[in-house]
Amino acid sequence: MTEIKYDAPTKVQDLNILNTYELEALAGEVVPKAGYDYIAGGSGDEFTLSRNITSWNKKGIVPRMLADVEHPDTKTTILDHELKVPFIMAPIAAHGLAHESKEAGTARGISEFGGSIMSISAYSGAKFEEIDEGLKGNARWFQIYMSKDDELNKNIIDEAKADGATAIILTADATISGNRHRDDRNQFVYPFGMPIVSRYLKGDATNMSLNNIYAQSKQKISIRDVRFLAEYSDLPVFVKGVQAPEDALAAIGAGAAGIWVSNHGGRQLDGAPGSFETLQEIANAVQGRVPIVFDSGVRRGEHIFKALASGADIVAIGRPVLFGLALGGWKGVRSVFEYFETDLKRVMQLAGTQTIEQVKDTKLVDID
Repeated sequence: MTEIKYDAPTKVQDLNILNTYELEALAGEVVPKAGYDYIAGGSGDEFTLSRNITSWNKKGIVPRMLADVEHPDTKTTILDHELKVPFIMAPIAAHGLAHESKEAGTARGISEFGGSIMSISAYSGAKFEEIDEGLKGNARWFQIYMSKDDELNKNIIDEAKADGATAIILTADATISGNRHRDDRNQFVYPFGMPIVSRYLKGDATNMSLNNIYAQSKQKISIRDVRFLAEYSDLPVFVKGVQAPEDALAAIGAGAAGIWVSNHGGRQLDGAPGSFETLQEIANAVQGRVPIVFDSGVRRGEHIFKALASGADIVAIGRPVLFGLALGGWKGVRSVFEYFETDLKRVMQLAGTQTIEQVKDTKLVDID
């Protein structure tokens, strides 16, 4: 199907970032309204979207003195990856809504930054080979929205592995679309195709709504799907969307190699708690048996610090990266990663923590 006209931003430039909240407002000035609302919006009253941000203020970081800290070291590892920072790119669909370079632009920005991981969404608007050209050998994980046909799932996994994916992310919290009023008001449809999953869509996704696409994907997700992905892919499988300790334990029992704590950025079940509010209890249940990735509402270095101190091993960044892409293309993406690196180091210095392991050992305080 022919792509419909969509005037995505085209500018490529470095960004001077004071904070990522301002990036969101600035991106709203250059991204077409329907695309911007799709990226920035949440479900229902957007209570959970808001709660993802405000819940950070329920915990505080105590400043520490005389800690003999200088030039904090942000290096860490997850699975077999050595990273220069404890944060990666979260899987997000349709980067082409933010910039004409689509996921290839995001990939190049991450590659130019170096030392992190790109999570590639099955709902990408770019092909694997286009993303690979931008990544230039940088590490990547692949996030799958499963087809109802396991033979097609096998084909997609084979292609992701051939592309170099070193882990599979099963998004399990999006079996149907959340009640996204902004998209409904805009009568939003994707202005371009989704080449990775086009093999199981009736069409290539151009002119399709999210409801239409989800309806053609697998809704009935269970622990059997975790086993299937782990056994067939022979790669570590993260189960993404976990908000309850019971689900984390069930996923591990089914063969998950990692738990991904997320509420889909407040885009699914409105009225759910902020993702950060569920992290500590899940980490207590997991007890270090597998690594934990955390996302939803991350906007500052303090947020990364608090997530690590509450049980996350790695933090995934979502919307701020797409806003950076919108404002500066691949250079904007690199700028966002550099901002978070600098901001995290500042927080680590003021909190008296030299290493990421010391951050993880930090005790946060409750704030009324």
